[in-house]
Amino acid sequence: MKKTIGILAHVDAGKTTFSEQLFCNAGVISKAGRVDHKNSFLDDDDIEKKRGITIYFGQGYFEYNDSKYYILDTPGHIDFSSEMERAFPILDYAVLIVSAVEGVQAHTETIWEYLDTYNIPTFIFINKIDRVGAVEQNVLKHFEENFNIKMIDLKDIDDGGQLSGELIESIAELKDEWLEGYLNDDFDNEIWQNCFTEAIRNRKVFPYISGSALKNNGVESFFSRFDRFTSTAYNEDSAFGGKVYKVVYDKDGARWSYVKAYTGQIKVRDYLKYGADEINEKITEIVRINGRNRKKINQIKAGELAAIRGLSETRVGQGVGILKSDEEYEIYPVLKTKVKFISNIDPKLAYKYFKFLDDEDPSLQVFWNEDRREIYIHTMGEIQLEVLKESIMDRFKVEVSFDEPEIIYKETIVGEVIGSGHFEPLKHYAEVQLKIESGERGSGILFENKCHADDLSIGYQNLVKQHVFERKHRGVLTGSELTDVKITLLTGKSHNKHTEGGDFREATYRAIRQGLKEAKSKLLEPYYKFKIKVPSKCIGKLLSDLQILKADSEEPILDEDYAIVSGIVPVSKFRGYEKKIAIYTSGRGVVNLKFEGYRDCHDENEIIGIFNYDANNDEGHSPDSIFCSKGKHYKIAWNEAKKYMHTVLK
Repeated sequence: MKKTIGILAHVDAGKTTFSEQLFCNAGVISKAGRVDHKNSFLDDDDIEKKRGITIYFGQGYFEYNDSKYYILDTPGHIDFSSEMERAFPILDYAVLIVSAVEGVQAHTETIWEYLDTYNIPTFIFINKIDRVGAVEQNVLKHFEENFNIKMIDLKDIDDGGQLSGELIESIAELKDEWLEGYLNDDFDNEIWQNCFTEAIRNRKVFPYISGSALKNNGVESFFSRFDRFTSTAYNEDSAFGGKVYKVVYDKDGARWSYVKAYTGQIKVRDYLKYGADEINEKITEIVRINGRNRKKINQIKAGELAAIRGLSETRVGQGVGILKSDEEYEIYPVLKTKVKFISNIDPKLAYKYFKFLDDEDPSLQVFWNEDRREIYIHTMGEIQLEVLKESIMDRFKVEVSFDEPEIIYKETIVGEVIGSGHFEPLKHYAEVQLKIESGERGSGILFENKCHADDLSIGYQNLVKQHVFERKHRGVLTGSELTDVKITLLTGKSHNKHTEGGDFREATYRAIRQGLKEAKSKLLEPYYKFKIKVPSKCIGKLLSDLQILKADSEEPILDEDYAIVSGIVPVSKFRGYEKKIAIYTSGRGVVNLKFEGYRDCHDENEIIGIFNYDANNDEGHSPDSIFCSKGKHYKIAWNEAKKYMHTVLK
C-alpha cells in the first residue's frame, strides 16, 4: 500500500522534529536532526539551514510494515503558505502537529480550514507535552468546541490493535448499520477496526495522541496506529495519469517536474502527453526524492511520487497523462512589489531568471512591464521577500532588493457593453465584436462563443478565445487586472487574402479595451476574513478600531476571560494592525486571517487618484482601432470607431 502523508503545523510547533523522528524510527537516518541545529534530513536547502525554518516542503520516503510512505514536511510560516498549499491536493492523509504549550495558534486554524477545504483525513499529534506550561486539555477543548469534531484518543487502542469498548461505542454512533451491529453484538474486533479506518478516511473522527517529538516520546506509538488505521487504493493497470505538484530547476539548470502518479505506470523513455495542446514529450530520467538524496528509478507507478526530467512546459497543479484537470489553489498573495537591481544586469536577462522562480512558485506571478523595463512580483510578506533576495543571489549571483509591497487592486464593470476592435494596417485585417458583462465575484474571466461560422471561421473564433485568455487585461481606472466579467464573441470578420493570426490578437485586445472605455468600471480590493481573540477587557478598543478599519464585524462572543470577533476587513486597512493588537493585549491577542476575495474598494476615488493612470496613453493597451484607405492606415479613436466597423450585429 502506498500513502502520501503531509506533516503540517504552525511555525515552531515541532513539525520538522516530528518528521525527523519518523525517518529515524524507520531506519532511514541514524539520528534525528533538528532545524535549529541545521542538520535536519528534509530541510536540505542552504537558506533553510541558515534561517532554521522550513521554506520549501521537504520530501522523504520510507517503508513501514507493508506500506510505502511518501512524507511531505511543509512550511509552517504564514509567508510560505502557498508552498504549503501545493502539497494539499496530493495528500492521502495529514498529520497536524499542535504544541501543548502554545495551544491552537492562529495559523493552525488556517491550516485546519484548508484541510477541511481539501477534505483530507487528519491525525493530530499534541506535541511538547513534557514542557512547562503544557496543557493537553486546552488543545482538545479548542478542537472540539471551535471545529465541532469528534476526537479519538489513540491510547484507547492497544499495541495489538484491540479497540476499547468505549471507543467501539463511540464509533458505532456514526452509522446506522454500525449501531445495529453494536447492539446485536454482530461485529468482531477486526470489523470494528475496519469501521474505524473508514470513519477516519471520511473525516468522521480525528484521532490524536500526545507526546514529545524532541524526546521521541509517543511518536512510534502514534505511527504504528496511524499505519494500522489508514488505507489507500491505486490502480496500476490502467493508463497513466498523474499530477504535477512541484517544478524545480537544479544547480545545473535541469528542469524537474515532481509528479504524483494516480493511475497506471510510466517508464524512462516513454512519452507523456499533457496540457490543452497535448504536448507530447519523452521522459529522460526519473528519480525518487528522499531528503537530500536522489535515487534513479526506471518507472513511477500509481500511488508513488517521483521527479521526472524531460517535460519542458509543465505547470504546478497540472494534470498529466489521462488526468486532465488542473488545480486551482486557494491561498492568494494580495501584495505586489517592484524588483530593484543592485547588481549591474540587463533587466531582460534578470526577467529570465525570475521566470525560473515563477515556474517553481506560481504564486509569484512574475510580471514584466515592457514600457518601463521593470519586473513586478506578487508576495505573501516580508520574510518571503528576504528569502527570495537570498535565493536570487545564491542561484544567479544577482543582488536585488524590493520596493515596499503594495496592495493588488483589480477592476471589473457594472452592467454590460459591446466592445469593438478593428485592426487593418496595410495587408492585415481583422475585426471583432464582443459583449462584456459583469460576473460573479471571484469568477475571473469567463468566455462564451455566439459567433456563427458563416461570419467567422471556427479557426479564427478559437483564436479570439485564445487571445481573451492569453494575457491579463488592464482596467481603465488604474490599469489593474480585469476580473469578474463574462466576454462573449458575437461576430467578427476576416479577409481571405490579408488576414494573419496575429491580426485577431490586435482586434481582440482593442475590442476589450474599447468596451471597457464605454463601460462603467469599478475598482475592487482584497479583503481578509478575520477572527480575533483578545482579553475581555480589550474588546472596546478592538471594536472601536475595527470600525475605523472599515471592517464588517459580527457580534462578539464573550466569556469571562476572552472575547472573539469575526468578520471581513480590507487588506489595505488591516496591514500592520496585528502588531498593534500584540501591544495593547500584552501579547495575549490572537489573529487568524484568511484571504476572503475581492470586493468593492472602500475608497475608490482616493486610490484612482493615487494611481493617476492614463488609459488613453497606455502603450500596448490601446482602445483605438486601425483602418486602411488608399494604401495607408490611420487610427480611429475608441469613441468614434464603431461608426466605421464593417460587421453588423444581428
